[in-house]
Amino acid sequence: MYLGIDLGTSCVKIIILDEHDQLVAQASSPLEVSRPAPLWSEQAPADWWQATHLAMDELLQNHSVELQAVKAIGLSGQMHGATLLDSANNIIRPAILWNDGRSEAQCQWLESIEPNSRAITGNIAMPGFTAPKLVWLKENEPDNFAKIAKVLLPKDYLRFLMTGDYASDMSDSAGTLWLDVEKRAWSQAMLTASSLTEAQMPTLYEGTEITGMLHSELAKKWGIPAVPVIAGGGDNAAGAAGIGVINPNEAFLSLGTSGVYFVANESYQPNPDSAVHTFCHCIENTWHQMSVILSAASCLSWVTELTGFKNEQSLLNEIEKLDFSTPSPVIFLPYLSGERTPHNNPNAQGVFFGLGHNTNSAELGRAVLEGIAFAFADGQQALMDAGTVIDTVSVIGGGSRSKLWGKILSSVLNKPLTYRKGGEVGPAFGAARLAKIGVNSLAATDICLAGEIDDVIQPDPILSAYYVKQHEKFQQLYQSLKDHF
Repeated sequence: MYLGIDLGTSCVKIIILDEHDQLVAQASSPLEVSRPAPLWSEQAPADWWQATHLAMDELLQNHSVELQAVKAIGLSGQMHGATLLDSANNIIRPAILWNDGRSEAQCQWLESIEPNSRAITGNIAMPGFTAPKLVWLKENEPDNFAKIAKVLLPKDYLRFLMTGDYASDMSDSAGTLWLDVEKRAWSQAMLTASSLTEAQMPTLYEGTEITGMLHSELAKKWGIPAVPVIAGGGDNAAGAAGIGVINPNEAFLSLGTSGVYFVANESYQPNPDSAVHTFCHCIENTWHQMSVILSAASCLSWVTELTGFKNEQSLLNEIEKLDFSTPSPVIFLPYLSGERTPHNNPNAQGVFFGLGHNTNSAELGRAVLEGIAFAFADGQQALMDAGTVIDTVSVIGGGSRSKLWGKILSSVLNKPLTYRKGGEVGPAFGAARLAKIGVNSLAATDICLAGEIDDVIQPDPILSAYYVKQHEKFQQLYQSLKDHF
């Protein structure tokens, strides 16, 4: 058995994977995001640890026998979060998250102070990345900045509490803006630009390497042996390992809190000017490109609450009753947390356009699903403009459970979408696979296979025909409003 722990934005999810690559059990515990000021997004690292314990308690209660057979633990997690420890390993302040937009000015400053930034990191400096957050901290909270002994990414803080090791993997670290992504090593130039040193960074490992051993006291509490902990990966790279996207030109869409269009590459292929991310993969000597939209399934959760439905599925049921033979008059810009690809605009905002007296909750929900699909289409174009070839597209994340959304996405992107077993737990599944590879010294190509196909959704010709014009209107709407955000 292998344990995969995924520290997401909305919950901690833990799965048990058996030797036959079958999902044996899963448990999760929810998390809340704090927004104490405009553009801010924070979480308390103590909440991550508490949620991890709660999920493990649930597994121990129901699957104690399986836990006793665990051989290794893999980690995945939300990327970019600035988790700051002092010399006594105390948390200095709440973690600043990936969807925090406060450091736009610091991004510009970083690229001016280090003109080779994009060449080194393979990415344009964006507020979501870790480095500009630390520059912001130095300028606005100098006392806190002076206390920093270690900077850890969210999942790596869990690792520290589990093993006592300061360690990270290449895929997650590539999202800090401190990594030389081609060389897979910390960049002295980028650290210096941020007034930090390599001594404040964790030790780097490939995603399948062992970083330490689980503390014996914790192992006893969780009902598992004191097993090795594997480096793991950022949530997107781990999700790719979980769904078998490790070969060139294979892609997936992730419908989580954010939306990710991920394509695997066999070499380093940066194109930062298009706001496409180029990161290390969690598999040795591989890389990947991503377009990222900051709000995906979170928009669906938001409109569900806004319209008073008890859950997302109940709203989706109402949307399905609508007539999709004609286009909706309502357009939604899904920029509730700003946007990355292709706009790199932390100030972008959500917009409903085309409301009338007859607009109802279901039509608002439909506009949200379509607006997110249009944002993905913008990302797809940015990837293709960067020279990316996309052969196959799989779907992962909690939003993957909605086949209506799949039909909309497929029709907007004009590509078949493949749904595979385990897709809804992609990152945790991938983390467990990485654990299996690491502890047994197996080949990733033998373990990170594409899962069994549940469904393939083809573009709907009627939808595809009118979505072309709808997407154009969507793009024009953003361009007309961007100076007003």
